[in-house]
Amino acid sequence: MKNWIWLSMLAIALTGCAGKTDYRNSCATQLDAAWQEQSLAEAEGFAGTVSYSKALALLTGAKTQQQFEAFRGCTEKAKKARFYLRESRAGR
Repeated sequence: MKNWIWLSMLAIALTGCAGKTDYRNSCATQLDAAWQEQSLAEAEGFAGTVSYSKALALLTGAKTQQQFEAFRGCTEKAKKARFYLRESRAGR
């Protein structure tokens, strides 16, 4: 009986750990793409400095979330950052 309780607790703990990695690849991919887009936007020059500033703040937050393994939030912030980088290149 004690073994079943122990195994149940172990299974629950491992399930919780596995759930943290759901967005790991997406986070990394979105962050890499956003940083590349940021470099292009900076090199091209543009009028949309407000959008650019928003994007940089979101990228910083996404990187922080990646470090703390909050991959879902990282992915969402990186996607928003990419949107603002597109807006900044359009001069908005």
